[in-house]
Amino acid sequence: MIATGLLGNASYEAHRLNESHIKELMTLQLEVVEALEDKAILQPLDEEELRFILSGHGVMIGVFVEGKLIAFRALLQPELDEEHLGYDIGLSTEAELKQVLYQEISNVHPAYRGYGLQRTMADIIMQQVDLTKFSVVCATVMPGNIASLKDKFSQGMHVVALKLKYGGKLRYVFMKDLMREGNATWQQEQFVSMDDTAGQQQLLNNGFVGRAMKKTGDNWLVHYVK
Repeated sequence: MIATGLLGNASYEAHRLNESHIKELMTLQLEVVEALEDKAILQPLDEEELRFILSGHGVMIGVFVEGKLIAFRALLQPELDEEHLGYDIGLSTEAELKQVLYQEISNVHPAYRGYGLQRTMADIIMQQVDLTKFSVVCATVMPGNIASLKDKFSQGMHVVALKLKYGGKLRYVFMKDLMREGNATWQQEQFVSMDDTAGQQQLLNNGFVGRAMKKTGDNWLVHYVK
C-alpha cells in the first residue's frame, strides 16, 4: 500500500499494480467507456499494452474501495521509435530519450467521479517515479478533451507542440521537467482559441508554450506565454 484517503464517506487504498490485476483493469476500462457520452475520447489499453507497462516498462497504481479496483493511472516507459515524444520536445540523443516517461491512461469509475481522484492519483504516481532514471514526463491530449487538458495543466505540465500524431490525429504535446520546479516568469502572453490550430502552431513555433486555459462564453482559450 502506498497511500490511503477518503472519497466522501468511503475509505480507499492505493497500491502499485502488477500483472495479476490485468483482468480487473480490463473490467474497469469497459465500465468507464460505457459511461462516456463520446466514447472516442478514451482509447482503452488492450491486454498486451497493460502487460507491457506492468512487466517493468513503467508504473501503474490502482485505487481500491472495499477491495474493488475503482481507479487507476499509468506511466509508460516508451520504446524508442520515430513517434517518440522526446523528439517533439527537442530531445535527440538516445540517453535523453530514455529519461522520458509518458503519462498514459487514467480511469475513474463513474460512481467515484467528483472527488478529484485524477489529480490525487497524479500526485501519488509521481511519487513513485525514480528520479535517478527519469527526468521528463510527456503526454498527448486531443484538443477538446477538456477534462484531460485540465488534468495536465493542473500538474504544471505545459504545451510545447500541436501537431499530427499517431497516423494523422491532431494532438497537444505536453511536457514537465521533473528536475526543474518553481514558478516560471514570462515577458509575453496571448490567449488563443482552442479551435485556432494555425494560430497556436505559429505561437509554438515562435517559442511560446501553453500554460493554462480558460472558458469565455462557449469558447475555450489557451494561455500562451514566452
